This record gives sequence, C-alpha cells and structure tokens, in this order.
Amino acid sequence: MKNVNFIDPKTAYIDEEAVIGEGTTIYPNTTILGKVKIGKNCEIGPNTIISDSQIEDDVVVFCSVVKNSKIGSNCDIGPFSHLRDAVEIAQGVHIGNYVEMKNTKVGEGTKIGHVSYFGDTLIGKNVNIGAGTITANYDGKVKNKTIIEDNAFIGVNTVLVAPVTVGKGAKTAAGAVVKQNVEPNTMVAGVPATFKKKL
Repeated sequence: MKNVNFIDPKTAYIDEEAVIGEGTTIYPNTTILGKVKIGKNCEIGPNTIISDSQIEDDVVVFCSVVKNSKIGSNCDIGPFSHLRDAVEIAQGVHIGNYVEMKNTKVGEGTKIGHVSYFGDTLIGKNVNIGAGTITANYDGKVKNKTIIEDNAFIGVNTVLVAPVTVGKGAKTAAGAVVKQNVEPNTMVAGVPATFKKKL
C-alpha cells in the first residue's frame, strides 16, 4: 500500500489481505475486511465498511457499506447506502443516499439518486431511477427478478412487482405500481400501472 493517504490512521481498520492502490484516501472510522481490492485515486469513508469486495479506480464510497460486491471505475456511492450479496456496478454509476441493493447488476451511466431498494434486479445502461423506487421481489416463497432495460426512466415512488421487465426507453409515471411487463418506448401510469402512450 504505497502512497495511500490515511486521514486518521488510529481510526482506520485495514485487514492484512486488503490491497489499496496509490493515491487513494482513507477517511476516519473506515473498516476494510477480508479480501478487498481498492484501485487508485479512490476516496473511502468516513464511516464506511468494505468487506470482500473489489473497487476500481476513481471511486468515492461515502458513509456506506459494501459487502461481497464489485464497483467499476468512476462511480460514487452514498451517503448511507448498502450494497451486499453479489452487487455489480459498472463504470460511471451514481448511487446516492439511502439506497440498498442485493444481488443486483447496474449498467454504466445509470443514476439512482435517493431512497430506493433493488433486490434480484438487472438494470441496464443510462437508466434514471426516481426517488423512492422499490422492487417487490419476494412473494413469500421465492425471490423474483426485475429487469430494467437500457435508457428506461423510472418515476418517483414506483413499485416494481417482480417478476417484471421494463423495456428499453420505457417510462413509469410517479407513483406507478407496475405488475405487468412494460413494452419498449412506452409510458405506463397508475395503480396498477396501465398503458398511457408510446414514446
């Protein structure tokens, strides 16, 4: 770990298996556990836990938890987000405050700004996720999959009831409860969501 900047070494806990790239800054109250690889010129912390994960270059993880996951280059995570159990984030993704993800893949350039949950989800490239979006992935017996394809726009407070697919370039209106697949380049709205118009 050459040329790694520790703001307060007394409050940073780094596992001996961890590898941290040069130019990375570790802020106070940061814990790095297990087989962790962090790239160059990252900013990790403060108040952050990283365990058994891989983080590429130029990533910011601010006041968040990352477990058993992979984060591509030029991403920013947090504050107060939780990525766990096989989350994979492509490059150039923004994941903002109070976002939880489990067993989810996110394509490059996607933005998930505020207060959302994604479980067992595949999210494509350049998707915009509105605040309060939730995947209802558990029906009481099995965990079901949600697919959001490239360039989709998910309106605020959308509930995606899995299994369900939102097609390329599709949109959901604010407050939609999506129980059926949404065709590409189509807008749906309502509870339950129904067809409104082609885009």
